[in-house]
Amino acid sequence: MKYQVKPIGVVRNGIAEKDTIWEEVESEIVLDDEYAESLTGLDEFSHVIVTWWLHESRGYQRGVFRPRGWDEFPEVGTFATRSPRRPNPIGITVVKLLGIDGPRVRVLGLDAIDGTPVLDVKPYIHYGDRVEDTRVPEWIRRFNEEKLYEEEAAR
Repeated sequence: MKYQVKPIGVVRNGIAEKDTIWEEVESEIVLDDEYAESLTGLDEFSHVIVTWWLHESRGYQRGVFRPRGWDEFPEVGTFATRSPRRPNPIGITVVKLLGIDGPRVRVLGLDAIDGTPVLDVKPYIHYGDRVEDTRVPEWIRRFNEEKLYEEEAAR
């Protein structure tokens, strides 16, 4: 069975380097003009879900590996990471919505390089009692709390 997807726009942020501190990156999703009206009401949400095509992915990485190649991290499988090397090269991220101007959607934290084809934009709606109801592995919590990505950027 084959599936077809059609990009609805493109990411613009000037970023070509994949090893970036994404939480600080502002991006503009430039949708095709035909989708501008479909953004009506989206500005009432604080966050959106962006789906895009990992157009520069080098293919699926089978087995287990250490995220970012760091010895400090445990070996995990692809589905336990945000690696672009997935069976289907589809990226999905929840990002902060900064604003909308016509067919342009400004967001913060989208981990997609400049020129990435965008497949969809949806409002993010948190389900559950509290944000604390969510959990992540210790190595990710440590990565975020200790800001290890700052150390990585200095490497």
